[in-house]
Amino acid sequence: MHIGVEIFPTDQTIGAVELAREVEAHGYESLWFPEHSHIPTSRVTPWGGREGAPPLPEFYWRTFDPFVALGACAAVTTTLKLATGICLVAQRDPIHTAKEVASVDALSGGRFLFGIGYGWNKEEMGQHGTAYTERRAILRENILAMKQLWTNDVASFDGEHVSIEPSWSWPKPAQSPHPPIILGGDAGPRTAADIAEFCDGWMPIGGRHAVDKFTEVVAACERIGRDPETIELGVFGAPPDEAKLAELAGRGVRRAVFGLPQGPRDEVLAALEAMAPLIEAMRSA
Repeated sequence: MHIGVEIFPTDQTIGAVELAREVEAHGYESLWFPEHSHIPTSRVTPWGGREGAPPLPEFYWRTFDPFVALGACAAVTTTLKLATGICLVAQRDPIHTAKEVASVDALSGGRFLFGIGYGWNKEEMGQHGTAYTERRAILRENILAMKQLWTNDVASFDGEHVSIEPSWSWPKPAQSPHPPIILGGDAGPRTAADIAEFCDGWMPIGGRHAVDKFTEVVAACERIGRDPETIELGVFGAPPDEAKLAELAGRGVRRAVFGLPQGPRDEVLAALEAMAPLIEAMRSA
């Protein structure tokens, strides 16, 4: 089992570059940065879209752009995998995003993981012109269009939401055919169908989404003739507990990502140090 960590990189916690150095030095496999472009102050949508959720923490609107931050991290590391956890693809331009993904992957020597999600904040999406009810369909077409840009010298795409005339776009990703695409969220029938169609992994949130729902992904793969073994299962926000991790490994989980505290430098580094023994403990799981 691979072990990674995630944090919102902001101006109020440890610097992203220093953190990347420390994460790699401690032997973690990957570093994951979430994304929010901004948070409208109207705050109609509850945190995570869940009724009764606590107030949204301030770090949501203080986070750095993930591609800029990960690019800086790439410059000071050599083995660490650099990941979006998650990129809000439905509210992004696919042409610019394809170039950002390819740029980080190429500059890092093929160390990028493209974690994606549909998103939950209706106000944020609305400011980007994204209709909440169409976010799944838009994400799907954005990803399919990006794949064309990554894998073809002359790329084009013609969909309901995305249209790209025959175009040149470089750089191409270092990884072939492109960086792994890992979808977060609960695996209902529609999400499972998307995972089967255009993703390389599924990463539910620990404690909220059951990994047992991977059976939905397996069924969706079988419906389109895809080998479900080509889909990697991970857990985001995994419990930093050896017994629980061993149980997850036994259920097919291949990557666990721990959350770091959104605190000052010393608190973050202490958490990184405290969880590091689990890397070796789970290496053969």
